[in-house]
Amino acid sequence: MTEHRPPARRFETNMNFEFATATRIIFGAGALQHTGANVKGCGRHALVVTGGNPARAEKLLASLAAAGLSSATFSVPGEPELATVENGVARAKSENCDFVISLGGGSVIDAGKAIAAMITNDGALLDYLEIIGGGQTLKKRPAPFIAIPTTAGTGAEVTRNAVLASPAHQVKVSLRSPLMLPSIALVDPELTYDLPPALTASTGLDALTQLIEPYVCLRANPMTDNFCLEGIQRATRSLRDAVFNGQNQAAREDMALASLFGGLALANAGLGAVHGFAGPIGGMFPAPHGAVCAALLPHVMAANLRALRERDKNSYAFRRYYRIATLLTGNPNATADAGAEWIQKLIADLPVPKLGAYGIREEHVADIVTKAANASSMKANPIVLTPGELAATLRLAL
Repeated sequence: MTEHRPPARRFETNMNFEFATATRIIFGAGALQHTGANVKGCGRHALVVTGGNPARAEKLLASLAAAGLSSATFSVPGEPELATVENGVARAKSENCDFVISLGGGSVIDAGKAIAAMITNDGALLDYLEIIGGGQTLKKRPAPFIAIPTTAGTGAEVTRNAVLASPAHQVKVSLRSPLMLPSIALVDPELTYDLPPALTASTGLDALTQLIEPYVCLRANPMTDNFCLEGIQRATRSLRDAVFNGQNQAAREDMALASLFGGLALANAGLGAVHGFAGPIGGMFPAPHGAVCAALLPHVMAANLRALRERDKNSYAFRRYYRIATLLTGNPNATADAGAEWIQKLIADLPVPKLGAYGIREEHVADIVTKAANASSMKANPIVLTPGELAATLRLAL
């Protein structure tokens, strides 16, 4: 039996909202070479946070030197842990750095964001962390922070938190404050040209997740809606090309912009069950964040649709899943389920492993579900999923 599309309603999202982002956003191919000139007002001596290969920062360091700015480097080879941030703060203080620049993926940006915050704030990092720490608010404005992403996925260049791993607690938690919004977000699509296909796929699907979840979440608002809709269209038309033809300039530009829009949306609306799962899984297993989101996205979409049909069919989110399906499939008459099916087929075509590849097994399901149910991202999911629904969803992604 064909399901009738729910009627559109005029007021579907929150009309009381706040929007905050980086003080300045610079977007464009080749923008990296002008970094020195753009950051001159931020300080004199930069701590440049890089990934595992500091040589990738040579152009950035040259641009800083040309502008008369000195620098020291700090490498973050993997996902940042509490000790990573503590070591970075010590490095910054020993070098008398007065501002921080991150050049890298979401992990590098989050590490730099946390380092900048702790350079100026007293006490231990744990005092300020959610869930496992004291949850104190930052008292002082962080050192000026410049985010330069080299992947198109996390949108961390415009968010107000840093996701950090605590191996002792087997969980990822956030250091979060409105004060942590970057001074400058510099997005240069050229920096993503050499990303390998698997990393392009997982980060690109993370970007798509961060456009879909804010659009249907409980805190969706008219300002973020527009970022979501535009970003979904760009990711839909360009993700495959970016994966299989990395030198496609238009595709890389689309994905960099989609990632930026996803960051703007999630920071000002919220996320959902995919990211509710991602935090605990990332803390318990060596699973990259983007790959976790990719594996879960179609199954969470399907679970939300089933739950909405059963318990809240008049929800604005239910109607919005139809809009998402239309954008993904290009079919104006697509059913809501067609969107989840389109994502599932896309993932099957891309080099993205299922969660079982990272050692997640049936015996881990109950623990992950318990932790995910309490995650901050889960609170914005468009409908509360039962433990049974969460478990069934997770099993499909293994």
